[in-house]
Amino acid sequence: MRRSLAALLTIAALAVPSQAQQPAEPINPPPHFSPWPGLGSGRNEGQVQASLILGPELQRARSAREMLADRRNLDAALAALQPQRRGTIDAYVVSVALDSDPVFSREAREAGKVLARRYGAEGRAITLAGPDGRSAGLAKGSLTSLTLALARIAELMDPAEDVLVLYSTSHGGPLGLSYHDGDTGYGILSPSRLGLVLGELGIKRRIVLLSACYSGVFVPLLGSPDTAIVTAASAQTASFGCLAQNDWTFFGDALVNNALRKPQPLAAASDEARQLIARWEVGNGLEASKPQVVIGAAVEQWLPALEARIPRSATAPVGAPAVNSLRTAGR
Repeated sequence: MRRSLAALLTIAALAVPSQAQQPAEPINPPPHFSPWPGLGSGRNEGQVQASLILGPELQRARSAREMLADRRNLDAALAALQPQRRGTIDAYVVSVALDSDPVFSREAREAGKVLARRYGAEGRAITLAGPDGRSAGLAKGSLTSLTLALARIAELMDPAEDVLVLYSTSHGGPLGLSYHDGDTGYGILSPSRLGLVLGELGIKRRIVLLSACYSGVFVPLLGSPDTAIVTAASAQTASFGCLAQNDWTFFGDALVNNALRKPQPLAAASDEARQLIARWEVGNGLEASKPQVVIGAAVEQWLPALEARIPRSATAPVGAPAVNSLRTAGR
């Protein structure tokens, strides 16, 4: 009798799933609250503006094999990122070219190297830049690849200890940074969208360096006590040097290729870069781009420790100076 009762209890126990075995609650798809967004001409202008602020990305007629190859490059780069070291302020460097004009890829590639060396981020750096006519093999820069890179870094870093160093180079406009890949990729990275992504991921300590026209538009929305932001221009002005054949933009050449190669603090490097850019602009009769530098009050709590690891020796600039392109063009 006891054996029969024990057998029945065992069967009953197996028949009733434990709490861990209970089926998960179904994940419902997101409902549609709005119609298909208007992004083209002839649509409601207010709706178009609202859509662009949200950071749209459009891919059209892209090669399927190209998409697969690029995703494999991105997956490999994300998998290679190393976790943070407890007790050490680690820097995670992201250098991204959001436009396929070769100047941006060249700049992003070299900026990734300079910033990784400066902040001791070897193994914790990722460059997103398509082919530049001289080299290839990296995942392309896009709004999606940048977002995924930031999300992966957020999984690896300690937000209370580590720092994101973001360098982005592309064309820009009053709404934000332009994503433009040949004739197949288009989009806008708005200040609102970038701020929402960083906020969602909890990335608070950050150095943001933006090389693009009108990039000062990012300052009000990204500025915070724990953010240092340096932009190539104000919210109302263009920046220079973005000819496709160049190795650098004015901003990238002055800040990265010259000032940040030296063992000096970010504030001093930013001042040096602004003075150099102003000299180039005045010497060539260009309207001032007015680079912006805003360093949050709490940055001084962690930046000195990070900058204490800057190599004592400077490295030499590489590539043709950006200002040379104006002289070649007869300006």
